[in-house]
Amino acid sequence: MQAINVSIGFDRRLWAQDLAGSKAHAAMLVAQGILSAADGALIQGGLDTIRAEIEAGTFPFRDRYEDIHMNVEARLAELIGDPSGRLHTARSRNDQVALDFRLWVRSACDHAMAQLKDLQHALLERAEAEAGTLMPGFTHLQPAQPVTFGHHLMAYVEMFGRDAGRFADARARMNECPLGAAALAGSPFPIDRHATAAALGFDRPTANSLDSVSDRDFALEALSAASITATHLSRLAEELVIWVTPQFGFVGLSDAFTTGSSIMPQKRNPDAAELIRAKTGRIFGALTSLTMVMKGLPLAYSKDMQEDKVPVFEAFDSLDLALAAMAGMVRDLTPDRARMAAAAASGFSTATDLADWLVRTLDMPFRRAHHVTGAAVKRAEQLGVDLPALPLSELQAIEAGITADVYQVLTPERSVASRISYGGTAPAEVRRQVSLWKERLSDDKA
Repeated sequence: MQAINVSIGFDRRLWAQDLAGSKAHAAMLVAQGILSAADGALIQGGLDTIRAEIEAGTFPFRDRYEDIHMNVEARLAELIGDPSGRLHTARSRNDQVALDFRLWVRSACDHAMAQLKDLQHALLERAEAEAGTLMPGFTHLQPAQPVTFGHHLMAYVEMFGRDAGRFADARARMNECPLGAAALAGSPFPIDRHATAAALGFDRPTANSLDSVSDRDFALEALSAASITATHLSRLAEELVIWVTPQFGFVGLSDAFTTGSSIMPQKRNPDAAELIRAKTGRIFGALTSLTMVMKGLPLAYSKDMQEDKVPVFEAFDSLDLALAAMAGMVRDLTPDRARMAAAAASGFSTATDLADWLVRTLDMPFRRAHHVTGAAVKRAEQLGVDLPALPLSELQAIEAGITADVYQVLTPERSVASRISYGGTAPAEVRRQVSLWKERLSDDKA
């Protein structure tokens, strides 16, 4: 029973939140005349001593006290005696753990948002430097149209911006204080729940005592945001893995973010990126795990909910590492601009530009222009050349109205420069989007 019941091995991570909640609760009890000032002072002093012991690594965490709450309570009794027992007035472990866990998840969301902001800054710095660097844009991992490396990186700035927004939304919804709900029905003591909520940085107290002790939506929503963030990290990690292969050779990573082989001395493996992909599975698993724990529980508290913490802790540990590693790799990578430019010019990547030219210049319906362009690509393949090298006579044999002016749109440089629509890949538009994002991130509300 002790083996299955004890949780101090993992919930000791809630010690700071547990102490903060206890200090706020004790202060409120004194203010409401429920606890004497003398006892309140002893309790506050004892809690400060416990904090110092934990920070110094001398606190006696003991399995026989089951969880962090009972460990703190037992140590407080050893330090100050009987007055320690008055701290639990108008409080239950049910609302205590709900508070501690909510405080921890709120802090984890804040940390994730700060890390996302740092990653966005890293991407912005790189995107600004590479706003004019050509690379192939892909669909189905097949060359599609030329884009710029800066534009490609800015796509991830957008993704991670949405991720930060999801964490912010989750934080706003979870910022209600369950302390004072007691076991499930509230308290008969004249407590001031608004005071404890304000002291702990919450917007308001929770409005229903049953929901207060049984709600874990805040953790599920945070895990959902973490899972989507992990998806985006994994997509970028996958691209880095592809880009550093000799077959692509678009970017290089230093020894700081790669490892060698035990048998093949020439290898430089992108292990950090690969591990980010793998940690995504841990984060997805955490969301599934907690969803399964909660799906069949009646109100209010059940011991099943003790299983809420481990998946959340593991998920945010993994996310913390993944975000830090990705920001490091973005700052570390070295693009091979010549290699990317050569790839951008291959694979008939300016075929759409030819079709657009036919529409603009010859007033050709796009579907016919598409057909003409397809014929031009087929002829270029037969001759073993790319579109910019296809002779004018060959183009005119397909469509007599084509003139030498067409070659002005068939280079990758001209192609990307022409994509001036809002959010397009034109270097000037990329730099404009970089500036807009820098402004957003410089605002504390971003």
